[in-house]
Amino acid sequence: MARCKSCSAPLLANTTLCRYCGVRNDIDLHGRHQYSLHSSQSKRLCPECNEHLQTIDLNLNGPFLIERCEQCFGLFFDPGEVEILLESSVSNVFDINHQLLHNINKDRYRDKQVKYLKCPDCQILMNRVNFGHRSGVVIDRCKKHGVWLESGEITHLMEWKKAGGQILHRQNSEEKPNKRRTVNRTIASRHISDYSYAMDSEPDLIQAVSDLVSRLFN
Repeated sequence: MARCKSCSAPLLANTTLCRYCGVRNDIDLHGRHQYSLHSSQSKRLCPECNEHLQTIDLNLNGPFLIERCEQCFGLFFDPGEVEILLESSVSNVFDINHQLLHNINKDRYRDKQVKYLKCPDCQILMNRVNFGHRSGVVIDRCKKHGVWLESGEITHLMEWKKAGGQILHRQNSEEKPNKRRTVNRTIASRHISDYSYAMDSEPDLIQAVSDLVSRLFN
């Protein structure tokens, strides 16, 4: 049985949360990541605190700059950077652990008020979108400038990926077009059948109308 790296208590199957000390295991014990300060003040503003973000370097095989709020610990990523961070942090995942995915989302679920945040760069309200299938993380995204993640959400996504969430998302994305094609084929087949039936019935319909007209005027 796996044990908590913080207090050595046994971990229940399919969970990363220690029921004794409350510490998360395996991905990142304290929800923090190694970084160096690149700039103490960015031009971008925290959408939660309205304070200037700081620019930090995660040093992923070279400079990797993102913005971070010193107060709420939220993170702002340029387009595509979340995927790069996940790819560099979590690798060699080949299976989907459905029970673990369920437990991760259950453990991390927070019932909070839905609100729309302004992009730290352009100050236009961002869209709220699910990051991936069954990730349990709703991100705030500006199509032009990037993605805002609240404190702890990047660790949540790392746990999701390690449990096979990205594989599940890929499978789900591939199944949707196939389902749409199947539905379209079914609809097309019905239209063809209806048209064929109408064409087959047309002579009988014409004959019936002709007989009715003959009876009325003869």
